[in-house]
Amino acid sequence: MTILINNHSGVPIYDQIFTQVKNQIISGTLPEGEALPSIRALAKDLRISVITTKRAYDELESAGFIYTLPGKGSFVSQRDTQLIREENLKEIEEHLGKIRQLAALCGLSRREIIEMFDILEDET
Repeated sequence: MTILINNHSGVPIYDQIFTQVKNQIISGTLPEGEALPSIRALAKDLRISVITTKRAYDELESAGFIYTLPGKGSFVSQRDTQLIREENLKEIEEHLGKIRQLAALCGLSRREIIEMFDILEDET
């Protein structure tokens, strides 16, 4: 599990951990049943407070991404692939709404936006 903390982003550290772990679970980088580092070990590795790490794990558990077994640790929960797809579609829709607003401010046409997307896709 790879987590990079940006102290200058303005995003709370617990939220950065939550988002990165969530994204790794959704992408399959962290598979179902995978053990996560202990709260103390992760806090030590990231050089942050145990309280911050615990809050991130609590948020992940509340959202259903992980579960904790007392004395054994935290593990990646089984996820419904259809639910994950719906979550991703919702996020895509939100981004597209923002793109539409920005495009309107810049006077971009639908065709120009599609051309931009095509260029980005060709780069990958």
